[in-house]
Amino acid sequence: MSEKKQTPVADLSYEAARDELQLVVAQLEAGSVSLEESMTLWERAEALAARCEEQLGGARKKLDAVIEAKQK
Repeated sequence: MSEKKQTPVADLSYEAARDELQLVVAQLEAGSVSLEESMTLWERAEALAARCEEQLGGARKKLDAVIEAKQK
């Protein structure tokens, strides 16, 4: 079985990570993959979710800085 090359999670934009996360969740929910593949998908999903959270946190900090600057 050939292994599909994946972009490192750290290199993904928020949108790309979110979209891939949705695909991974759909695969897991379908239940059509082996236990081993499910574990691999789960690990990828965890990393993707963390990447999304990281990027949202960065965006939130930027918004907070803009709001704080306008209030001064």
